Amino acid sequence: MLVRTIKAWWLVAAFVSGFGLAMWAEDLALRWRNNFLEFSAPHMHFLTGKQLERLHNGAQVPFDLKVSLYSGTRDHLCCQLAERFLVSYSVWEEQFRVIKTQSPRQVVDHLDAADAEAWCLKQMPLAPSGISETEKFWARVEVRVPPLDGKTSNPFGRESISESGINLTGLIDLFSRPPASMQFHPMSEAGPSTLEEIKRGSRRGS
Repeated sequence: MLVRTIKAWWLVAAFVSGFGLAMWAEDLALRWRNNFLEFSAPHMHFLTGKQLERLHNGAQVPFDLKVSLYSGTRDHLCCQLAERFLVSYSVWEEQFRVIKTQSPRQVVDHLDAADAEAWCLKQMPLAPSGISETEKFWARVEVRVPPLDGKTSNPFGRESISESGINLTGLIDLFSRPPASMQFHPMSEAGPSTLEEIKRGSRRGS
């Protein structure tokens, strides 16, 4: 009976561990398309909590997204891309409108929350420069928003945020500031992977 109980426990542990790994693997999905890596993170939500409350109260809320690739080791930054998005919400239509502020500027509306989040990430394809076909790399997505106290409505220290866009250097600098100056949302990560694996998987899925 004891041996049978131990075997049953190991089966349960193996199932739970496998499920956990599967969930982690799905946390951030990478796809190869037109010589760029595209990202999707269906389990990463940032239109929630106080930010969603602000949107429902009629405020336009900025969200700064960054995608980063680390090659060789998890600490060796290879390349990254940051974008700012302005999100608003129509109380009457109960739908979101999103503006990508950097060139090329784009606008989309009539989206639900999940589609708005997915659209933002879809606008951030990244060319994996400096990574060979067989080199292991990691990918990370970060989302940050300005603080809610109103003291620094513009984290770049200039005029208030507008739809005209911001400087990319300033946006990258924003992500290197101490955590105390910004609010963080959970990150999504993937890896280690290789471009060879990503391309092979993308061909199968097409």
